[in-house]
Amino acid sequence: MKYRKLGKDLVVSAVGLGCMGMSHAYGEASDEKEMARLISQAVDMGYTFFDTAEVYGTPKDPHHNEKLVGKALKPYRDKVIIATKFGIHFDMTSPEVNKPLVPDSRPETIRKSVEESLKRLETDHIDLYYQHRKDPNVPIEEVAGVMSELMEEGKITHWGLSEADEETIIKAHRVCHLTAVQNRYSMMARWYEPLFSVLEELDIGYVAFSPLANGFLSAKYDKSSQFEKNTDYRSIMPQFSAEGIDKNRELIELITKTAESKNATPAQLSLAWMLCKHPNLVPIPGTRRTERLIENAGAAEVELSPEELAKIDCTLNHMEMSAVFGGSKIKA
Repeated sequence: MKYRKLGKDLVVSAVGLGCMGMSHAYGEASDEKEMARLISQAVDMGYTFFDTAEVYGTPKDPHHNEKLVGKALKPYRDKVIIATKFGIHFDMTSPEVNKPLVPDSRPETIRKSVEESLKRLETDHIDLYYQHRKDPNVPIEEVAGVMSELMEEGKITHWGLSEADEETIIKAHRVCHLTAVQNRYSMMARWYEPLFSVLEELDIGYVAFSPLANGFLSAKYDKSSQFEKNTDYRSIMPQFSAEGIDKNRELIELITKTAESKNATPAQLSLAWMLCKHPNLVPIPGTRRTERLIENAGAAEVELSPEELAKIDCTLNHMEMSAVFGGSKIKA
C-alpha cells in the first residue's frame, strides 16, 4: 500500500475503506464478526484510513457502524486513522428508502455527538471529524470555532467538511485549518473538480466518497442485478436502472478497455484515474468482501500518464451517460 498526506500532516493509506455499507444503505447489515475480520484484513494489507459516521446504522441500531468500527479497530488503534462525522440525522417519518437528511450543527449538538462517538468508537480522540452536511441555520464560522475548541481539548486532532462548496470551505478554513474535504467524486460525478486548485492552494486534502459511483464503475452490474427494495439505495439509483445500464454502455466499455490495457480491473482503473489526477486525493471505496478489498488496494499501483488522463477526461466530457445518484435530499 502507498500512502498520502491530507492537509498539513495527516498521513493515510492512498486508498481508504469506507465502512458505511457494512451497516447502512446497501441492504441488511452484515454479520459483525465477518466485518471485524474484514477490517482486520484491511489493516494487515496496509489500509490505515477508515471512514464512518454517527448516522450509519439500522432502524434497530442507528449507530451500528461506529460501534462495529470502534470494536474492530481497537486492537490497532495506534496504527490507524479513524474518520467520523456529525451534523445530520435522518427524517424517519419519510417513507422513502433513502430518507431525507436533517442538518443540525448547533454547538450543543456537536458536543453531544463527539462524546457519544468517542464512546462508540472506544477511543479517546477522533483523528478526522467532519461536518456531514452544512447547516443553513448555523454559520460555518461558528462550527469551525467549536472544532478549534475540540482540538484544544484533545477530543479531535483534525477536522473537515463533507459535500462542501468553495465559499463554505474558505470561510471555515479562516477560523480553523481544515485538513480534508470529503465530497462525492467519480467518473460519473465530476462537478467538484473546480475545487482542486482551491484545495491545493489552501493545503487541504480531498477525500472522494462513492468513487465507483456506488459500485457501478466496477462493471459488475447489468439489467439482471437485483437489490433489496427497502434497504438498498441502489434500488432507486438512476445508474442501476435498465435505462441507466443502456445509457452507460459506452462508459463501461471505455473503463473496461482502458483497464485491460493496464492489466487492471475496471474498479482499479476507475480509482487509479482519480489517484493520478491529484496527489492529495484519497478515495474511500466500501466493500463487504475480501476480494474487493484486495482489488481496491491494487488501484494505487496502476499508473496513468498525464496524456492518458487527458484523453480519458476528453472522452468523458463528450460521452452520453445516465444521471448518477447525487446524494440524499436535505430537509430544511
